[in-house]
Amino acid sequence: MTEVHSPSAVPDMTDTRVACDLFCAVIDNFGDIGVCWRLARQLSHEHRWQVRLFVDDLHAFQKLCPTLDTNRATQAVEGVLVEHWREPTHAGDTLQIADVVIEAFACELPPVYVAAMAERARKPVWLNLEYLSAEDWVADFHLRPSPHPRYALAKYFFFPGLGPGTGGVLKERTLDAGRAAFERSRDARAEWWQRATGGPPPGPEATVISLFAYENPAVDGLLEQWCGSAKPVVLLVPEGRISGALARFFGEPAFAAGSRATRGALRAHALAFTEQRGYDPLLWASDLNFVRGEDSFVRAQWSARPFVWHIYPQADDAHLPKLDAALAHYARTLPEAPRAALERFWHAWNGRGVLDWQDFAQHLPVYAARANAWAGELAQVGDLAGNLAEFAKSQLK
Repeated sequence: MTEVHSPSAVPDMTDTRVACDLFCAVIDNFGDIGVCWRLARQLSHEHRWQVRLFVDDLHAFQKLCPTLDTNRATQAVEGVLVEHWREPTHAGDTLQIADVVIEAFACELPPVYVAAMAERARKPVWLNLEYLSAEDWVADFHLRPSPHPRYALAKYFFFPGLGPGTGGVLKERTLDAGRAAFERSRDARAEWWQRATGGPPPGPEATVISLFAYENPAVDGLLEQWCGSAKPVVLLVPEGRISGALARFFGEPAFAAGSRATRGALRAHALAFTEQRGYDPLLWASDLNFVRGEDSFVRAQWSARPFVWHIYPQADDAHLPKLDAALAHYARTLPEAPRAALERFWHAWNGRGVLDWQDFAQHLPVYAARANAWAGELAQVGDLAGNLAEFAKSQLK
């Protein structure tokens, strides 16, 4: 139950659901809000929590959730109360302190909110939701408490991860069934292709590839190799930061949604930027998925399809150990030759080495089998929302 710090406000004593406030500052792109929106929906729909989501950039949020009204300070969307976090000190029109407070990706809570947390008779469970990392140290720091320097409060670090002892990654309970239904239904796949590209699915001889990436100097060389491929390559490119490179490659003024271009064995389609739920069918429709950041990286793993990760670049190549840690998990059971080819290709896509499509593509059947097995292994770690809810409830007893 939410405790209300307002002279005239009276708590609703009849609602015994866990109340959760989730704070999200959109730093760059859509990863922060993408993860927070998925988590908020899961906690609301699957765990029946009262969730209030504070977001400082409603325009970025609306790209993933078109029903959101960017002009409203407070609104209910899919069972989640969304608050426009207008400034760092803003804590809602009425100061309410939830049972569970989630500070996403080290964004700082409003000072007045933290002070009110300390005054609460039953202290809230305070979690700092960290960025996903596959590094070994994550399991050691997951759920460690950090005492506040001034107040009688402790903040727990909650680390998403790919291995045991971590928080896992987000996965809705209905996701596997949705993928299976899409794969079984020829009509559903044909409808998706018609809606996305304006035409039917390609034949089985083609390799279908989705390309969702940051700007990447390696893309021109890869496109050239696809043009010379022995097998047809059908490329599906959601509108975004890579679109300019596609336009330049094909000599077009733009490569906006609905555009298509052909050169050699390569046929490319520009797709409209989709709301969050529309991204999964793109992954399911593809034989190989290029993904970026955190959210699409996770969705690619649940798609049980081979994928190539463009990790968010950091200064001094601080991202490369994280890339290698993910490879260590994912490629662990691969035979030596396909494992080495996978590592070379991922490294080259992330700026270390030269891309060799033929070297990589010869192992696609092996990667497909591994992707399917990996999805099952990752599920054993548990779903992030479920793991978070279980921990929070253990602290609320």
